[in-house]
Amino acid sequence: MTFVSSVIAARAPLVAFTVMGVMWGSMAADLPDLKAMLGVDEAQLGLLMFPTPVAAVVAMFFAPLFARITGRSALFAATLMMALAFALPGQTANVWIYPIAMMACGASTGLTDVLMNARVAAIEAARGRSLMNLCHAAYSFGYAGGAIGTGVMRAAGWPPSSVLATVAGLAALASLLAYERDGSVTGLDRPKERGAARLGLVPIIGGAMIFIAFLTENASENWSALYIEKTLGGSPAHGAMGPAVMAMTMGVARLFGQGFASRFAPERLLMAAAMISAGGLVVASSAQGPGTAYAGFIIAGIGASVISPTAFSLVGAHSAPQARARAIARATMIGYLGYFVGPPAFGFFAGSIGLRATFVIAAGLLASILILAPMMARRGAP
Repeated sequence: MTFVSSVIAARAPLVAFTVMGVMWGSMAADLPDLKAMLGVDEAQLGLLMFPTPVAAVVAMFFAPLFARITGRSALFAATLMMALAFALPGQTANVWIYPIAMMACGASTGLTDVLMNARVAAIEAARGRSLMNLCHAAYSFGYAGGAIGTGVMRAAGWPPSSVLATVAGLAALASLLAYERDGSVTGLDRPKERGAARLGLVPIIGGAMIFIAFLTENASENWSALYIEKTLGGSPAHGAMGPAVMAMTMGVARLFGQGFASRFAPERLLMAAAMISAGGLVVASSAQGPGTAYAGFIIAGIGASVISPTAFSLVGAHSAPQARARAIARATMIGYLGYFVGPPAFGFFAGSIGLRATFVIAAGLLASILILAPMMARRGAP
């Protein structure tokens, strides 16, 4: 399967991944202005974001019901809802209403994530080729694009209300490309046969690695703008380049990871990637200026790029065919807790011990993949 044919085969989930990346990239780059709009510090902002993962997890539980109701339009409908939801946080400076807006973002993202990863796993099984790295690369490029575009709008003096509404509108239009003639996501419901519902440890171990990857990846991307502007004294343009640089690096590295996944043992690839990413975060934490921070985020991005897609592919490959969609959904639920918990948790630690020390803690979490990857290897194929 050529690169072009891979893109064609995975078109709908590729669009969903891209839209998700654009929205979260824009949110990360606009975080300094959102913080100023709300009149809160880092710790308070982190607390305001904590309802986001709660809404995401609840939405993930309802993914099977949503897939049944929307049928072949499931992924398209979820992607469109997600794009529109991200216009909401910029429309309120009220600290009591802002968490509700973030819950809408979390719920729509959690729902979309289950559906798009299950859809990719189904396409991988049908085509016999890994597509996770390609789809996750689309997220990274979308994230970088959203961050850069937001940086341009911030530099022009646009408030969060205008920035997020504009990006949400463009993303909603792009969501139309996620429609498939038959995009049904099946296999998410628990089977009625006794014993068939057991998924074993594969999605738990895989989900734990995805949790660590997303916690460190998304938290680093979301808080890098504040780190560069507030800790290192960079400008808004410098701050926006923090998440953009890391995301662009991850996008390029994931395209290469598409090839590495077929040449190296996935467990060894995970271990090497975790150590590279941890080293990059240590470099970023010791930076005295934006340049060194960029270098650290680039190194961290190279390593982090392949962790989550490789873990997702392992969950799909090590699960029985009839349990694959549910295993992916469970791993997604575990993993994306890290995606959402990361930013508010970083905010809490940043307010207590500073962002430098918080990046070091993230590096320590990545090192635990050295234990989890061999555990996954021992599970073997079913």
